[in-house]
Amino acid sequence: MIVKEIRKIAREMGINGTKMRKVDLIRAIQLKEGNTPCYQTAIVACVQRDCCWWADCQK
Repeated sequence: MIVKEIRKIAREMGINGTKMRKVDLIRAIQLKEGNTPCYQTAIVACVQRDCCWWADCQK
């Protein structure tokens, strides 16, 4: 997913992400959803497979 699309999702959730990097945006969204903000934190065996960022994160 490109940053423009992620910013749109963040904006819809009430997150001001205009100056945030992709990683920080996704982590802010994860927090807002009540999930652990773990996007690309080197967790190899992530169990949060229902997270919408899982596939991109585990590349």
